[in-house]
Amino acid sequence: MLCRKDSIKIGSGSVPVYLNVYDLTSINGYAYWLGLGVYHSGVQVHGVEYAFGAHEYPTTGIFEAEPKQCDGFTFRKAILIGWTEMGPAEVRGVMEELAEDYKGSAYNLITKNCNHFCNDACVRITGNPIPSWVNRLARLGMFCNCIIPARLNSTKVGDHRIEDKVCGGDKEETAKRLK
Repeated sequence: MLCRKDSIKIGSGSVPVYLNVYDLTSINGYAYWLGLGVYHSGVQVHGVEYAFGAHEYPTTGIFEAEPKQCDGFTFRKAILIGWTEMGPAEVRGVMEELAEDYKGSAYNLITKNCNHFCNDACVRITGNPIPSWVNRLARLGMFCNCIIPARLNSTKVGDHRIEDKVCGGDKEETAKRLK
């Protein structure tokens, strides 16, 4: 891959922040070398991976996962984005603030996807953006947005339904509360 123009800002942080990148399709094996590809990404900090996915509810689409273990996707690589002094509670606070902008029902493959979320989270946590190649296809899609069918534009990538993420309790009752 081509090198980033900007280097990682050297901060005084002691906790590394990684962008975990996953392939959404096997074609990425070839497309990666052309600077293209369809990727899912998550931000790893303090042993937790935060990501954004689509669901039909007007609640947050941000979820926590085991690092490098996102169901349905093939892990490609971890990229060091920078360092932070934020503790786990502060990072969680950032995620809760971002949750207002990243509702599962607002997911859009071109304009509000997991890579947009990761970029916003990384900038807030480290001051550094994610590498541009990770979301290049979505940026190219902006130019073609007028010819992309509307149903594809809001495609749910990796059906992350919030009620399936509930730990303990009654899933049916939780699903009713969310509606």
